[in-house]
Amino acid sequence: MSRIHRNPTLLAPTPSPSSIPPPLEPSRSSPPPPMAATIVSVKARQIFDSRGNPTVEVDVCCSDGTFARAAVPSGASTGVYEALELRDGGSDYLGKGVSKAVDNVNSVIAPALIGKDPTSQAELDNFMVQQLDGTKNEWGWCKQKLGANAILAVSLAICKAGAIIKKIPLYQHIANLAGNKQLVLPVPAFNVINGGSHAGNKLAMQAEFMILPTGAASFKEAMKMGVEVYHNLKSVIKKKYGQDATNVGDEGGFAPNIQENKEGLELLKTAIEKAGYTGKVVIGMDVAASEFYNDKDKTYDLNFKEENNDGSQKISGDSLKNVYKSFVSEYPIVSIEDPFDQDDWEHYAKMTAEIGEQVQIVGDDLLVTNPTRVAKAIQEKSCNALLLKVNQIGSVTESIEAVKMSKRAGWGVMTSHRSGETEDTFIADLAVGLATLLRIEEELGAAAVYAGAKFRAPLYRAHVIFCIEKL
Repeated sequence: MSRIHRNPTLLAPTPSPSSIPPPLEPSRSSPPPPMAATIVSVKARQIFDSRGNPTVEVDVCCSDGTFARAAVPSGASTGVYEALELRDGGSDYLGKGVSKAVDNVNSVIAPALIGKDPTSQAELDNFMVQQLDGTKNEWGWCKQKLGANAILAVSLAICKAGAIIKKIPLYQHIANLAGNKQLVLPVPAFNVINGGSHAGNKLAMQAEFMILPTGAASFKEAMKMGVEVYHNLKSVIKKKYGQDATNVGDEGGFAPNIQENKEGLELLKTAIEKAGYTGKVVIGMDVAASEFYNDKDKTYDLNFKEENNDGSQKISGDSLKNVYKSFVSEYPIVSIEDPFDQDDWEHYAKMTAEIGEQVQIVGDDLLVTNPTRVAKAIQEKSCNALLLKVNQIGSVTESIEAVKMSKRAGWGVMTSHRSGETEDTFIADLAVGLATLLRIEEELGAAAVYAGAKFRAPLYRAHVIFCIEKL
């Protein structure tokens, strides 16, 4: 019912009192809810990552004016069970172009998402993965048709748009999607010495030797500790090996021409001591053992980088396990990633059983952020931590599921970048939302909780997701 206002120049005859209707009651009904924002456009393009390789960037625009942009990274050391990114092949960009993935976004995914609600993350991710793509292998949805790089770029942009529409920080939006009520700032793991495919030295182990400031009281203090150890390490390396040895690898760590892993551990121990943080800064390793595993004889070749390799440095899985145990006994190591080949479930389980209470055994190539492989590892007690890389699985929703499964099992979670990164900072919000960092700590103020030395305590494993952000 609408009210009719009198025109003062055209007065109607005065009605009799009996015909005067009672005054209208003010409306008690609530105003209609605003229309939900919907996606009006999705646009992909080819950009370049930090290693100069092409990758996919996506813009999402919504009916309320919301604009979100996301880009996907790529790795140099990749697990064979990762979701399948789509590359062009051919001669352009040495076969690494992504025009096919870009076209799949613009011609297949974009039209199908017009008019949909970007706050419905799981619904849209599942729609893209299971209906628009629909390809599967023994480990689940592999994204072979459209490309994991195409789907993930859209998934990340949708997630950002959802946070903007809800008027909350991205990390809080991710926490809400995961049902995570407590936010914990992760312990940063500074990647300071590189080996394997990420460097030109003779280290067989990828040996991303990392430093973790677990003794810090806050994330800000942890950053201070990490930076000071890093600069002390640079001085130690320069003095021992010369200026050229301070060049860096793909991951940003130093790549001195060291001959064995103990040498790298000694350098870190010395740098930590010189910085004055003994007992407060500890060590992590990423071995990437699949790189030097020989599937034919089931051995690990520590001399695989030598041109005239005579096979004398091949060792068994049990022998390699004992090497790690000796490292742990001599150095303050708290985390070892990918200590064995991605299919060597047996030795993962052995090592976790023997030193899993002392050390975080992290599955990267073993798990590839895949819920099916995570379930297998939980059942077989193969490791006790997940390395979270969203581009390994190809969607935000599947990444969250892998983390929730890990959390229920009492595992730790490390949130990781890739060696081919972009300017997109999504993983910083992911690390906090599932458990950007300095700014988030400032924003949270007194409510900010830093994981610190309690990163493996039962309370944290039961109630939060501990994420180590690799820098």
